Amino acid sequence: MADVSKKKTMRDRMDELKAEFGKIVWPDGRTISRQSVATIVVSVFVALIIVFFDMIIQYGVDFLVDL
Repeated sequence: MADVSKKKTMRDRMDELKAEFGKIVWPDGRTISRQSVATIVVSVFVALIIVFFDMIIQYGVDFLVDL
């Protein structure tokens, strides 16, 4: 269990923060491009599905209202 009685100074916290930032692995440009394209394609696909179902529901509501 952590020792609660020991207080860390601001300097200790900043050193730990710097060490944690050093562990970050940033993706390369190719990976970012591929993931961006995949995100855009999936977003367009989901938008088309939503539009399709919206048209079907609208048609059904219009049919029921016109009865």
